[in-house]
Amino acid sequence: MQIDKLRGKQLDQLFEAILSLQDIEECYRFFDDIATMSEIQSLSQRLQVAKMLREGLTYSVIEKETKASTATISRVRRCIDYGSDGYGMVLDRMQDNDK
Repeated sequence: MQIDKLRGKQLDQLFEAILSLQDIEECYRFFDDIATMSEIQSLSQRLQVAKMLREGLTYSVIEKETKASTATISRVRRCIDYGSDGYGMVLDRMQDNDK
């Protein structure tokens, strides 16, 4: 699994910091400090692309609505199909929370 390539003390520390956030306002404050606006927008764009791919939307619709490149859409598609199921796990939980 590719996850093992990522593992390390610094990344564990980052994930522990993220897990310590208690609400959306704290997320906004933390991510404003730790990442550029472009980095944050890229992450949120990828999640939106994953959501739309799972809904069965076409690349052209996704590209038009999210402004994501076809390369980004393809990369997200590969992660959904062959990755660690991170997108699926999160999107399922978000869907469950909406119910």
